[in-house]
Amino acid sequence: MLHYQVAMSVPESHLFEVTLQINDWNSPVLDLKMPVWTPGSYLVREYARNVQDFSAWDAEKQSQLPSQKLSKNHWQISTEKTSTVNIRYRVFANELSVRTNHLDATHGYFNGAALFYFVPGREKQPIRITIIPPKPNWRVSTTLPILSLSGDSYSFEARDFDTLVDSPFEIGTQEIHDFEVLNKPHQLAIWGKGNINPASTIEDIKKLINVEEKIFGGLPYDRYLFILHLSAMGYGGLEHKDSCSLNYPRFGFRHPEKYNRFIQLVAHEFFHLWNIKRIRPKALETFDYEQENYTTSLWFSEGTTSYYDCLIPAWAGIYDVKTFLDILSKEITRYLLTPGRKVQPLSESSFDAWIKLYRRDSNSDNSQISYYLKGEMVSLLLDLLIRSRHKNQRSLDDVLRTLWEQFGKDEVGFTPEQLQQAIESVAGVDLSSFFAAFIDDTEALPFDTYLEPFGLQLKAVEKGEAIPYTGMRVIPENGKAKVQFVEAMSPANLAGIDPDDELLAINGFKVTAESLNERLLDYRAGDEIEVAVFHQEELRIHRLRLEKPQPLVYQVTKMKSISEEQEELLKGWLDVRI
Repeated sequence: MLHYQVAMSVPESHLFEVTLQINDWNSPVLDLKMPVWTPGSYLVREYARNVQDFSAWDAEKQSQLPSQKLSKNHWQISTEKTSTVNIRYRVFANELSVRTNHLDATHGYFNGAALFYFVPGREKQPIRITIIPPKPNWRVSTTLPILSLSGDSYSFEARDFDTLVDSPFEIGTQEIHDFEVLNKPHQLAIWGKGNINPASTIEDIKKLINVEEKIFGGLPYDRYLFILHLSAMGYGGLEHKDSCSLNYPRFGFRHPEKYNRFIQLVAHEFFHLWNIKRIRPKALETFDYEQENYTTSLWFSEGTTSYYDCLIPAWAGIYDVKTFLDILSKEITRYLLTPGRKVQPLSESSFDAWIKLYRRDSNSDNSQISYYLKGEMVSLLLDLLIRSRHKNQRSLDDVLRTLWEQFGKDEVGFTPEQLQQAIESVAGVDLSSFFAAFIDDTEALPFDTYLEPFGLQLKAVEKGEAIPYTGMRVIPENGKAKVQFVEAMSPANLAGIDPDDELLAINGFKVTAESLNERLLDYRAGDEIEVAVFHQEELRIHRLRLEKPQPLVYQVTKMKSISEEQEELLKGWLDVRI
C-alpha cells in the first residue's frame, strides 16, 4: 500500500506538508506524476505549479536520493538498491474553489488531483492517507473509510488513485449536520459563517434526494457527504461519486431567488452522481490525468443535468411552477442573447471545453456557446418531444434510466452514437435530423414548436420604451463607463468601438454606464450618433448608426386558451413528484 501523510503545521502559511512512502520498491528508477486536471472540471489547471520543496529519501539509510524534473508534472528519482522511498514536498494552497486546495488558520480543504502524485503502473494500488491536523479540535470530513484514529491523526484508505482523486477532504472545525434519507446516512459539513438555516436547508435537500432517487430507482452509495464552503463571493460545485463540494456566497440564503439558485446548485451536483460520475462518455471511462480527455458529449453530461437542476426543485415542491417557468425563461433569454449560438455547434462546444469555456475573453460571446446552456436548451426540447409523442408516458427520465442500466451500473462509457440510439429508443423516432441541426450544426432552436403541445409559448417581453440597438454592453467600473462586450457586425463593431474602451460622450455630452440607455431613448433607428471613447488612453471619435431595438427579455407563458390535452401534458410535465 502507498502511504500519504498530510500535515499542515503552520496553516497560516497556506502550505500543506506531504510525505509519500513507497514500500517494496525494486526498480532503479521511480517516476512520479502530478495530474494536470481533475474530473468534472474540464481545463488543464497545471496543479504541479503549486508544488515546492520536493525531495526524495531512502527511508532505511536516511539519505537523500538523486532526482530530476523531466517535464511540467513529471519527477524521476534514482532508486537503485533502495526498497523504501520517502517523497517529501509542500503544496501552496490559497485558492478557494471546489477544484483546488485551500489552507488557512480556519480550515484545510483539498482535492486529490491537486495534492497527490500518482506512480505510473500503480494507479490501482490501495492508498493509505494519514491526516495530521494542526490543532486538537480540528476534525476530518471525507467519504473514505477510516482505518484508525489516534489522538493527533486520522488514517483513511482509498482503494486506488481514482478513488483518492474522487474524495475531497475538509479539515477543521466545520459544522457537521447528520441526516438520513431512505435509510442511508448523509452529512452536511459547513465551513464559514453566513445566513444559512441548516435545518430547513436539509429538509429541502432531502426532497431533492427523494425526487432524484425516483428517477433512477435507488441511491448508488452507502453514505453521502455535502461539503459547503460559505465564502464572500464564490460560486460553484464539483461532483464526486459519494460527495460533492459546494461554494456559495455566505449571505445568499435569505432572498428567495438566491436561495433557489443554491438549491439548483445542490440539485445539479447531486444529479451528477449518476449523470457523469457513473453514466459517462467513453472518452471519460478511464481518466488520463496528464492531458485533455476529449468528448463531444458534455452537452448531455452537463447540459441535461442543468435542465434537471431547474426542474427537480419544482417537482420537489421547493418552488412553484411559475418560479420554474421564470427560471427557464431567464435561461432561454441568456441563450438567445448569446451571438455565439450562431457560430459554434453544441458538439464542438463540448469538444472545445478545454480551451474555451473556462478561458473567456472579450470575443467569447461572439464565437462560442456554453455546452451547459445550449445542452440545457436541447435537453428541454428532447424532453418535450418525447413527452408529447407519448403523452407523458415516456420522458427524458426514461433515457436516463436506459443509460443507467446499459452503461451506468457497470461504469462502461457510452459513445455519441450510443447516446443518440438510447434517446431514439425512448422517443420512438429517428432523431438524425434533430442531432444534425441542433447538436452538430447551429440551426435556430424552434422553442414554440416544442412548447405548443403543452399550451406554452415564448414571447419577447417589452419593458419600458424600446432602446435603439448599438451592439455594445457597457458597465460601470471604478467610476468609468467600460465597454465590456461588442457584438460582431453590430453598429458599435462596425463603427470601430472595442471591448475595454472607456465610453465618454454621445454627441458631445458626457454619458455614464447608468445613463446610456436613457440617452439612447432620444434617438431612433437609422440615426447616426457621434461616440467619444478612450481607446488605450487615446481619444477617438466614432460615428455609429443606430439600428432598431432588439428584445432583451424572453418569457415562457401559458397560452390564453389551451385544450384539455395541452393541460394534461403540462400537468404531467410539471406536477409535484413527492
